Amino acid sequence: MGKYILKRILIAIPTLIGITIIDYAIMCMAGNPLEMLQGARISQAAIEAQKAALGLDQPFYIQYFVWLSNLLQGNMGYSVKTYQSVSAMIGSHLGPTLLLMGVSLIVSLLMAVPAGIYSAIHQYSKGDYTVVTLSFFGSSIPGFFLSLLLVYLFTVKLGWLPSGGMTTLGSSGGAADIAAHMVMPVIVLSVSMAGTNIRYIRSAVLEILQQDYLRTARAKGLGRRRVVNQHALRNAMVPIVTVIGMEIPVLFGGAVIVEQLFSWPGLGLMTMSAIMSRDYPVIMGVCLLSAVVVLAGNLITDILYAVVNPTIQYQ
Repeated sequence: MGKYILKRILIAIPTLIGITIIDYAIMCMAGNPLEMLQGARISQAAIEAQKAALGLDQPFYIQYFVWLSNLLQGNMGYSVKTYQSVSAMIGSHLGPTLLLMGVSLIVSLLMAVPAGIYSAIHQYSKGDYTVVTLSFFGSSIPGFFLSLLLVYLFTVKLGWLPSGGMTTLGSSGGAADIAAHMVMPVIVLSVSMAGTNIRYIRSAVLEILQQDYLRTARAKGLGRRRVVNQHALRNAMVPIVTVIGMEIPVLFGGAVIVEQLFSWPGLGLMTMSAIMSRDYPVIMGVCLLSAVVVLAGNLITDILYAVVNPTIQYQ
């Protein structure tokens, strides 16, 4: 196991470098961030001076290697717009995003795992058709449309929930206040993930239920509940762990839109602001963090395979 983990980490390093090169090249093709400063009050000479100070007058590959060398020294750079440290900005926005993603992941799994298993065990029943129909509905409805629908229903019409932010302005906050602000963003993120995962888990459990060893167990007179609980579900944990690993990039992508719609003070809101202002250092910092989290999530998923199924051996 140790050799496998070390091998995966060594493979992840060039993958991570390749991701940063592609991201940096795409941003350079998007244009110069100082173009946003052009106007009657700022002279072209001042823009050129700032461009030289930031190293934006250098070729793409030189800019990238300067950024990479600073990164290896623990310096992610400074925001072109606010002149704040990128690491400090990410650190201040990371907590709310992790909170939102963690709760959404737990809620989606609490919906998807029991529903997918129930649908597989009761195949072709009314309950199965109901679960599959709801899963299609959950995965098909756009996140922005569901967000607007929830705001209209629970904020405009009923007045039960706040429409944005993480805490109420002018209040001291607290767990209850944060939970109230989280309800709608969590619903939007978890419904979409659960809708997709229910069908995936259902298919995986159905495949396991058709295996020969389960037919043999039933033929020996073991009860249905014992066959499912002691034999089928344990082997079904492997695809369920896969589902958890697949949720990480989905959560990062969905959080950008959801945080923008609900003004949630996380990485998504900060990223959208950086994209609109072409704040390259901030965008590169977020892209780097996202790539690291996704690669680490894939590695942890592979390791968990051996935990839930000891027959899996890593070479």
